[in-house]
Amino acid sequence: MSRAIPPLLKNLNERTVLETIRAGAPISRAEISRRAGISKPTVSLALQSLLDAELVRETSHDPGRPTYGAVYFEPVPDAALVLGFDLGARFLRGAVCDLRGQILARQDVELATPGAEVALAAMRTLKPSLLEATGKPGDLIDGCVVGVPGVVEAGTERITLALNVPGLEERPFIAELGELLQLPVTVDNDVNLAALGERWQGIARGVDDFVFLSIGTGFGAGLVLGGELHRGHHGFAGEVDWALAGAGGDVDPSAVGVAQIAAQLAARDGAKTAVAPPYDARSIFAAARSGDARAREVVAEVARRVAAHVAPIAAVADVALVVLGGGLGTNGDLLLDPIRSLLSEWLPYPPRVEVSSLGDAAVLTGAVAVGLRAALDNVFVNRTRSRA
Repeated sequence: MSRAIPPLLKNLNERTVLETIRAGAPISRAEISRRAGISKPTVSLALQSLLDAELVRETSHDPGRPTYGAVYFEPVPDAALVLGFDLGARFLRGAVCDLRGQILARQDVELATPGAEVALAAMRTLKPSLLEATGKPGDLIDGCVVGVPGVVEAGTERITLALNVPGLEERPFIAELGELLQLPVTVDNDVNLAALGERWQGIARGVDDFVFLSIGTGFGAGLVLGGELHRGHHGFAGEVDWALAGAGGDVDPSAVGVAQIAAQLAARDGAKTAVAPPYDARSIFAAARSGDARAREVVAEVARRVAAHVAPIAAVADVALVVLGGGLGTNGDLLLDPIRSLLSEWLPYPPRVEVSSLGDAAVLTGAVAVGLRAALDNVFVNRTRSRA
């Protein structure tokens, strides 16, 4: 085995200490040593380098813990910023976060019409607006991460299956956005990012095997196995619209499926009901909540379809948790009990089913989480090189 090169080992120790501080701030020298498994003298050397590079700073201690005279540390939050976007069919959501992971500004914009051209124009406007809200200079932004309702093919910048945003598949969207924003840009499937957001700051925190199901305008999943996002060979993992292909019958639980279910049931007889054209999903769920019998039938069928998609995922991947998100998935008061009941009936080891704790911020949270990892690494490399 070759001997470790001292500068390389020093670099590794500093990265480890920085990550430990980020995960546990405010944190003392002794606690860093314990959590990182590095001796206190080595931690002290790494801390001094990080302090000199202005990547960490001394801070006040957690008032709920005894100090015993210890000095506490935290990352310097504005050493870099991260820009995140969540692009949907009707809305563009944007946020800027600092190196603590704290959202400094968030703004949502309703898009006049769905489409790539409109989205690019909105992002160009939203970037300076978000920066103005933070009061920070633009050169602090390290990069941008964007969630899109489509598949980003593995090893390429090609976007496919983005049916809700016309024009997104036909153009070099990632390159155009990088040029437009003058930033490094990472684009990922929006539901994948939502899954990462839930694991970072949501109900899936600390869960290594779970699936995030987004049920809204479309229907998709983000699968986390062994603590890592599972993308699959083509980047196609989680496209549950195809999970029951060939099974026959209608299985879509999204807003389109809700409208189809409602239309079929409304035509069945002349019963009095609030379920009526244009069969808006939100209105139907509201009617079910008010006791409308026909609306409750629609919701029951949606729950069955969701459970039917969860069952094969649970049987194959044996996930511990299913997180429901999206505009329809957050109706936990109507969906959770029937889905749980069906899965308990069908499966020997049914997963726990819960509603997203992040709501419409799930995709943005995942986007800034991905950007934060890159920013911490880039800031570390740039500051330590500059110091050297």
